[in-house]
Amino acid sequence: MDVKEIIDRYYPVDNELKEIYMIHARAVSDLALEFARRHPELQLDEEFIHEAAMLHDIGIFLTDAPRIHCHGTEQYLCHGYLGGRLLRSLGHERHARVCERHTGTGLTKEVIVQNGWNLPAMDFMPETMEEQLICFADKFFSKTKFLDHPRTLEQVVESMRKISDESVAKVQEWARLFM
Repeated sequence: MDVKEIIDRYYPVDNELKEIYMIHARAVSDLALEFARRHPELQLDEEFIHEAAMLHDIGIFLTDAPRIHCHGTEQYLCHGYLGGRLLRSLGHERHARVCERHTGTGLTKEVIVQNGWNLPAMDFMPETMEEQLICFADKFFSKTKFLDHPRTLEQVVESMRKISDESVAKVQEWARLFM
């Protein structure tokens, strides 16, 4: 199943949610590919980057996020894990890992347990360069503000400051690596 077929399977109707999803996914894909092309020495898999960036938020429709027309039952925080399950069920393990690992700058088992989040108690941290790159590119776009206009790096860093010092450090590390 290719990317378009997967998206159409879970977003079969052209509506506000699908429009938001597609604008966001294309913006993340375009920026991730721009970063990858700046660094041929990293030998990143551009086809995979495009596919995984287009699918990284596939699970949002299962969540309750009315501001972006999602009317599911799960917490929005779970969208990456849920998307990973969807993609894994279709045999797309590598893409599933991108879904699971793109929230914030990744989620550790410790933080999940500490906050009592409805996620498996395990690490969901981006590991491969492609996973890190997509996670980084995603930070420049939200699905509400900045839908298709990227935040500045300064705005991304400031948004990570609300999460943790570790998230700020990770974003700064990725900026040095990919920008």
